[in-house]
Amino acid sequence: MDTAGIKEMLTYLVGNLVEKPEEIRINTLENGNSVTLQLRVAAEDMGRVIGRQGRIAKEIRTLIKTMGLRDDVRVMVDILD
Repeated sequence: MDTAGIKEMLTYLVGNLVEKPEEIRINTLENGNSVTLQLRVAAEDMGRVIGRQGRIAKEIRTLIKTMGLRDDVRVMVDILD
């Protein structure tokens, strides 16, 4: 299963939101037909990624999940602090 394009899209989306894009870290955990992308950003950028009432985080998850559906892969995004 090729998750490179999905991971690249997540990096692109988050990179345009944060002040320190060089501190973006994404760990990929594959389990059968599902993939979990663990996202870490600088502490001061966490609010930018989550947004008010979690709206931005929800939209990021929706976009990435939709990309996975194209390839018949269940993709989840975990935002870790």
